[in-house]
Amino acid sequence: MRLTIRDVSEAAGVSIKTVSRVLNKERYVRDETRLKVESAIEALGFRPSAAARALAGKRSFQIALLYDNENAYYVFDLLAGARKCCLENGFRLIFQPCDIHSPRLIDDIRALIDETHVDGIILPPPLADVAALIEELHRRDVAFVRISPGTEPEASSSVHIDDCAAAEAMTTALIALGHRRIGLVLGHPDHASTSDRLDGYRRALAAHGIAEDPAIIQPGRYDFESGRAAGAALLDLPEPPSAIFASNDEMAAGVLAVAHERDIAVPEQLSIAGFDDTTLCRLVWPPLTTVHQPTQQFAYVATALLIDGQAEIRRRKLDFTVIERGSTAPPGGSAA
Repeated sequence: MRLTIRDVSEAAGVSIKTVSRVLNKERYVRDETRLKVESAIEALGFRPSAAARALAGKRSFQIALLYDNENAYYVFDLLAGARKCCLENGFRLIFQPCDIHSPRLIDDIRALIDETHVDGIILPPPLADVAALIEELHRRDVAFVRISPGTEPEASSSVHIDDCAAAEAMTTALIALGHRRIGLVLGHPDHASTSDRLDGYRRALAAHGIAEDPAIIQPGRYDFESGRAAGAALLDLPEPPSAIFASNDEMAAGVLAVAHERDIAVPEQLSIAGFDDTTLCRLVWPPLTTVHQPTQQFAYVATALLIDGQAEIRRRKLDFTVIERGSTAPPGGSAA
């Protein structure tokens, strides 16, 4: 027979209402009582029904993570972080792709809200900066947390790093190796991080008295193929750069592929760096120097903010780290 909340209440010697409060992680339960209920749940092997919990209160115990991003490694990290937080808190995660350029974007998200009654929505970039979507969620009074928003920081709770400072740190690390001609592959034009990372690159050059050369700044779209195209364009120049900083790891892998095809030794003849620190960095050879941004933690923290359910706007700034691996070295040198 299926266990019920009544079985837990009898085993713990508390009321059904108290068990419900523990399951819903309400604050006003004594630690001793909470421990008794949790021990009874574990001993019985009880698994609460999400539907029953929803009927008992005002929550659906469901969080939606929406995304419009072709970078599978980045998306997987978001999913892993959000799922971990949901599992720890007894929530279900709904994972839905979107297209920010679709005329049906808002209608599709309205339908999701109406069909699932989600308790909150996580919006990573570029969805984080779709003004019509933010306006609709406010109108519907649906809680949402944005990851790395580039506009209207006061519009919602959010989680982010300082993209400008991170790109400056990566460019500075390449300068410290002795590079003076550093190519940059820009990110997708729909993402606010693209301009922030360009600003950081420029800031590092200016701080070290290096003149910016527009010829060694190439467009990208945060995917492998645009990295290949940018890498080819940079290496075709009469005076190619000695180092290339791509605004994410997939594009850096594209640059690396072009270097291998042309028998350009990395890092002896060309240093390559990326941004994100996804699993891809350790799958290519040589492994990529990159900026570690805590993508899984972004999603975990965003989910936790939604589950916590507090109304005030909270902004969480997380740390980044420059990770040096085998794809960078002094010009004409070898990796450390």
